[in-house]
Amino acid sequence: MNPTPSFDYDVAFGRNRGLVSMEEQRRLRGARVAIIGAGGVGGIHALTLARLGVGHFRLVDPDTFDLVNFNRQSGATMQTLGQPKASSVAAQVHAINPDAEVEAFNLPLDEGNVCSLLQNVDLVVDGLDFFALDARITTYGQCEEQGTPVVTSGPLGMSATMHIFAPGGMSFTRYFDLHAGMSELDRFVAFLVGLTPRLTQRPYMDINQLSLEGHYGPSLGAACALCAGVVGVEALRVLLGRPGLKRAPHYYQFDAYRRCLRKGYLWGGNRNPIQRLKRFLVKRQILTSLRGKEGDEAVVSAHARQYDPGGVSQAARRRTA
Repeated sequence: MNPTPSFDYDVAFGRNRGLVSMEEQRRLRGARVAIIGAGGVGGIHALTLARLGVGHFRLVDPDTFDLVNFNRQSGATMQTLGQPKASSVAAQVHAINPDAEVEAFNLPLDEGNVCSLLQNVDLVVDGLDFFALDARITTYGQCEEQGTPVVTSGPLGMSATMHIFAPGGMSFTRYFDLHAGMSELDRFVAFLVGLTPRLTQRPYMDINQLSLEGHYGPSLGAACALCAGVVGVEALRVLLGRPGLKRAPHYYQFDAYRRCLRKGYLWGGNRNPIQRLKRFLVKRQILTSLRGKEGDEAVVSAHARQYDPGGVSQAARRRTA
């Protein structure tokens, strides 16, 4: 029987040479990264950064793995069913780099613990579920207060978006135009249209598969892998202080299915007049989709009142009068 090989950091990550200098690799080994969410994108972000040689992780996720996670979440296997996501992904990181310091918190991030969970880190990676906007606002608010950069990439359709929120750029709530008093539907639409200002995935994505009540939508593991690639590169840029950082309101989206890259500088963020029009149109499309799925105007009207107490839902109420 062959003896179990010992772990050697320099050998394990030696193939990074030529892209990362020896001094930079040393800095990555000392870098501290918090990843909020350990599911679809969060889990594969952790593994990508582990293979980059990052030496310190803080993983936060309150959920456990389920069968519905198998299509896209790298940590979801028959062996991890029912297991906490943060702890399971932490074990995977340790399996790649036994020397890594990995803290796993199997709990939700909220205003009561956000300060302690995000303190003393060099970078925060947003791996939260698309619908977790309250946790997102709390996370970005704390990072803005303490001056910590945040990298986020959304697996929309068969594409990966990229936004960086860091000192010197536009804030998260300003970019997405999120504020108190917004309906749940308005918040989701604002987040979606801000993530993908050019709506690159729209031609092939079936919005009828979106569930506001169930908080789920179409997703692919391939898109999560694309996100991990772009996040890994931007994390390297941030952690090593390399030039070229494009803070929000800069954005880009690479769509592998359409083989196209869309990028730009979104003047005014989501308050841009064109963005406002897109938000109105997307919101109307979602409500129309609800009508088509339910086939019952009274039910649709109830949906509209729940997610949009005023505005477009008034039309649905008129139709039931």
